[in-house]
Amino acid sequence: MFKNFKIPHTFTIVFGIIIACAIATWIIPGGQFDRKNVVVDGSERSIVVTDSYHKVDHEPQTWQIFTSFFKGFNRTSGIIVFILMIGGAFWVLNYTNAINRGIFSFIKTTDKLKRFKLLNKIGVHNIIFTLIILLFSLFGAVFGMSEETIAFIVIFVPLTISMGYDSVVGVLICYVAAHVGFAGAMLNPFTIGIAQGLSGLPTFSGLEYRMICWLILTILAIVFILIYAAKVKKNPEKSFMYDLDSYWREKVNVQQNDLVRQKSTISTWIVYSFIAIILIFCSFKLPNTSITIGGETFKMAIFPILTLLFIPLGLFTLLKSVHSFILTLLLMTVLVLVVGVLGYQWYIMEIAALFFAMGIFSGFAFNLSFDTILKEFLVGCKDIMNAALIVGLAGGIIVILEDGKVVDTILYAISRSLNGTGREGALGAMYMIQNGLNLIIPSGSAKAALTIPMMAEFSDIIGIHRQLTVLAFQFGDGFTNMFTPASGVLIGVLGVAKIPYSRWAKFILPYILILIVIGFLLLLPPLYLHFNGF
Repeated sequence: MFKNFKIPHTFTIVFGIIIACAIATWIIPGGQFDRKNVVVDGSERSIVVTDSYHKVDHEPQTWQIFTSFFKGFNRTSGIIVFILMIGGAFWVLNYTNAINRGIFSFIKTTDKLKRFKLLNKIGVHNIIFTLIILLFSLFGAVFGMSEETIAFIVIFVPLTISMGYDSVVGVLICYVAAHVGFAGAMLNPFTIGIAQGLSGLPTFSGLEYRMICWLILTILAIVFILIYAAKVKKNPEKSFMYDLDSYWREKVNVQQNDLVRQKSTISTWIVYSFIAIILIFCSFKLPNTSITIGGETFKMAIFPILTLLFIPLGLFTLLKSVHSFILTLLLMTVLVLVVGVLGYQWYIMEIAALFFAMGIFSGFAFNLSFDTILKEFLVGCKDIMNAALIVGLAGGIIVILEDGKVVDTILYAISRSLNGTGREGALGAMYMIQNGLNLIIPSGSAKAALTIPMMAEFSDIIGIHRQLTVLAFQFGDGFTNMFTPASGVLIGVLGVAKIPYSRWAKFILPYILILIVIGFLLLLPPLYLHFNGF
């Protein structure tokens, strides 16, 4: 019987979860907490008032199963548009063959490094993957990188395929690395900053122990990813995606003689001059940028530095080939992205606009007409449409539960179950509650506003430091983000990488379970030992 069982499509899985949630609204009684507005780090947030739970008439969901798709689109519209714009921009970039040339040159360079005995013994690819993982884990830990990883999937999946690995490795070194950093974050303003503010704790206090947690979780991620990558490299057929990765293998299987180096044209020089003028203008308009990392703010002359970097580098690559110049545009895009997020609080709208501009400039630099650029952009949107649709459908999960007025009832029942469990039991219960809630409410800031006010007071009663409550929330919010189909970011990443959710869930679940166990063990030392801030 099981031989003929076919794993459902991602749409089917998500729609099945929506139906299950709709059934739950018929069984679970309705209830609500009162809420009040508080200001946390300059932003007003609506939080739950402790002991204010009261019953209300529940609203069983029936035909709303179908309207949840529409509401889910409204709820996740930002991520959906972000995915479409990223897909279109990179399709234009791929049309120029610049990424293929860059990947081919990168692989040639790494092959040359193998002549060094020490590097060859360690594994050149292992060193490269470790550095990438550390970088993205740090991004997740410092400024909460999450949605931004969608843009990098288009680069890393073709790269890992070309290196003899699979699309899963491409997702692991980027998306999973960032979310491991997100879970073990030291300075993440979207989780730690908000949760500590709601708990009445000094912002980013307890930094030292969080650094230890981040290091342990990142090392574990590196080991897990390198072991899987080595297994796929040794025997590609052991990959979870061997059959479906034929799409990527065909796409990146470009022979060296097909990648003809093209000289720069007048259009390329015009693009170079235009971007140089923009950077020079920004250097005078924004001579100093305030970079906020944790609670510290540093003033740096970022745009003057970027200008001094781009002018000689752009000129050098212009003289080399148009492909090299387009790769310089990609590099500058990534650097401006980091500056925008850290210095100007950019989110998905600004990042999408940045990559959209990169796609247009890349097309013009390659001497494409505006009509051709837009045509290729639309082809890219069409190619990525499945990912966007799945994100909208996944957004309907929480819509059903909220409209059925059962979310607060679930939370109230959970909070009552914590009584009488003891310090260790209560801490473990809070941790598992956060993991469970994250399966249906993947937004860290929303979940903090929903749970932290109650759990902070409960921790006072049972003698647990509020810092531990925040740490339990932080781990619980981070690990299951990499598994829950309610996460628009995860569904978007898998859609871009062409990985069905069912295969991803089967692959990543054992690792998530290990992380959950490690997370609980990391919660115990501050319960018995003194750490600064705990």
